[in-house]
Amino acid sequence: MASAVQAAFRPEATVIEFWTGPGSWGVLLGYLAFMVYSRQTTLRESVTFRGVGVHSNAPVCMVLQPAEADSGIVFVRRFEDGSEKAIPALWSSVCRTELCTVIGDGDVSTIEHVLSALAGLGVDNVTVEIDGPEAPIMDGSAADFVEGIDQAGIVELDAPRSYIRILKPVRVEHGRMFSELRPSNQGFRLEVEIDFAQAVVGRQKAVVDLTASYFRRDIARARTFGFLRDVERLWKAGFALGASLENSVALEEDRILNPEGLRFDDEFVRHKTLDAIGDLALAGSPILGTYRSYCGGHRMNVAVLEALFADPTAYEIVEAPRRRRSGAVEAVLAAAPAFAADHS
Repeated sequence: MASAVQAAFRPEATVIEFWTGPGSWGVLLGYLAFMVYSRQTTLRESVTFRGVGVHSNAPVCMVLQPAEADSGIVFVRRFEDGSEKAIPALWSSVCRTELCTVIGDGDVSTIEHVLSALAGLGVDNVTVEIDGPEAPIMDGSAADFVEGIDQAGIVELDAPRSYIRILKPVRVEHGRMFSELRPSNQGFRLEVEIDFAQAVVGRQKAVVDLTASYFRRDIARARTFGFLRDVERLWKAGFALGASLENSVALEEDRILNPEGLRFDDEFVRHKTLDAIGDLALAGSPILGTYRSYCGGHRMNVAVLEALFADPTAYEIVEAPRRRRSGAVEAVLAAAPAFAADHS
């Protein structure tokens, strides 16, 4: 790819320019840790994942391919007759959100985990080639996707990265559930709360200032979960046909059925945060703002994006250009391989 840097990101200081205006210094300081890359990114090479869909139980091969600047994330669904269909990973492509996020005309489902891994590691441009109706569930988390992306490597492209900066609160509600996006000086923060009547889950809250290292260490390994009592109903509706103890945390009223137990004491809310990161990646660019949700899920995650983009006064698109412009604030970040593997 002619526009790609030939080697993976090196631990060299990155210069970022920022907009000016009232309060700009305070906003700048809050964003420094988040905006390590001033340019767009892609993969250095392709990486392949094979498995089954957690809902369809259909075998699937999914290949993440490098893509050029301004491509975004695009799923290319390949069908048995040799035809294919390109579907941008955008909120406007979503057709269903029951138990998973589905794009196109139902062409590709359960895209949230791979999108979460790409967003969590800061990958902007990828073509996702997939030969089945559903992304592979792997172990029920995003850990395998993170490992594959790390092995493929991340490179910068010769194009500035754009961000969606939240200017005013946007909120959606449904019964006791709500999701909202608010302005923030903290890069991309997520405040996710769940509240289950069953004591085995109960009420849990996660507050995350998203960075690649935090995502790898504290979010990526959190697995999807479900209650045994719901299995028969889900099967009749065509869901959870591929679910097992190998790819899900199974719960009874007061106990966890997986013999290995949980990976985190609060693995449930961590997984809901993982899902939210993936769903919010459907905005098309990284968000600068705070996302808050209570008892949310895929439906509410996508709904708040719909509400955001329905109000042009609620956001603006900003860039982190490579060259210094007159009057711009310039900040030099400390040398750190922001998207290098975290072995802690």
